[in-house]
Amino acid sequence: MMRFLAILTLIFAAPFTAANAEDEMYSHLVFFELTDKSDDAKQALIDGFETYLAPHDGILVYTASIRDESKQRDVNDLTFDVALTLVFESVAAQDAYQVTDAHKQFIEELSGNWASVRVFDSTIPAGSLTIIGGAETE
Repeated sequence: MMRFLAILTLIFAAPFTAANAEDEMYSHLVFFELTDKSDDAKQALIDGFETYLAPHDGILVYTASIRDESKQRDVNDLTFDVALTLVFESVAAQDAYQVTDAHKQFIEELSGNWASVRVFDSTIPAGSLTIIGGAETE
């Protein structure tokens, strides 16, 4: 547990020292509604994330997730099937990622099953990313 927390500290310590907006981290959230909503199609998209998108320089946080269909509250957005969350070390890192051949290839190869895509981009002010708790992942 302590080793996990130490690693998180090393990963996130540098961005917290940002002195200006150019050094802010950047959040890139993408929500995909699929035409084929099968489990295999959802997994194929996640496999595509891992092949083409996750390995880019400048990515600090990567998560791929499938919408929890059991959540049906009024506030739940039910219009997506798969979500991608990326946190970049800077706006410049995210800008560079957008024009890579791998990103373009991801779109070319996998967009045929997208009914819609919604992107939410935002800057993360220095010091505002907080790790709460200490849950370890496999």
